[in-house]
Amino acid sequence: MGDNHQNPVLKYLRADRLPTMFCPGCGIGIVMTAFMRAVDELELDPKSMAVITGIGCTGRIGGYLKMDSLHSTHGRALPAAIGAKAVRPDLRVVVFLGDGDGLSIGGNHLIHAANRNHDLCVIMVNNMIYGLTGGQASPTTPVDIKTTTTPTGNMNRPFDVCRLAVAAGARYVSRWSTLYPRELKESIKKALSGDGFRFVEALSQCPPEFGKLNDLRDARNLAEWITIRTSYGIQALQEVVETGRLPVGEFVGA
Repeated sequence: MGDNHQNPVLKYLRADRLPTMFCPGCGIGIVMTAFMRAVDELELDPKSMAVITGIGCTGRIGGYLKMDSLHSTHGRALPAAIGAKAVRPDLRVVVFLGDGDGLSIGGNHLIHAANRNHDLCVIMVNNMIYGLTGGQASPTTPVDIKTTTTPTGNMNRPFDVCRLAVAAGARYVSRWSTLYPRELKESIKKALSGDGFRFVEALSQCPPEFGKLNDLRDARNLAEWITIRTSYGIQALQEVVETGRLPVGEFVGA
């Protein structure tokens, strides 16, 4: 096949590190592809970008991209990104977080980075569990979901991280799942093009950990389960609590 038919995202990947370590059915590859397509459509120069990640499955994204990247310690991706931006304000700094890495261990950093309006594009892959470290419950694990630390079902109401980002003052906030790849890509384009603190949440399936513990090992069934939990048009907090569904779409900066 000639170069004219080559997938446009391949030029952003380190071919010598492929295939990725992501498990079959994992949604992180979809999020990474949406990001690369956003970069390509915006015609951004990868040399003008820096990718900062934390520990976890999502943290591996930086290692596959042909961009300067830093794999920071668990929960500390945002402080590292703030430091990178302070030293090199000319760089477009992108932060990839997982829900455990970014909202539990690094939750305080997320709140204050949004509140202080640091000029960062933050993409959080939310698979609602600690995927890499053993399947423990995370701050976004839904009620009654089984994990290795909640074997009879989670009793705690999960965080709505987008609502948290809005309350903290983020300039742009959106949420999609991996079944909305085009909408996710367009949101990432907006986040990459803006300034201040921009936040995109991507709900993602994790068949090996979340799935196996909750009879949703088939990635298609798990993706459909996530879709059922999301809905357009639900904005009121009481509706979210009563229905257990999360609103998807753009909430700030649309």
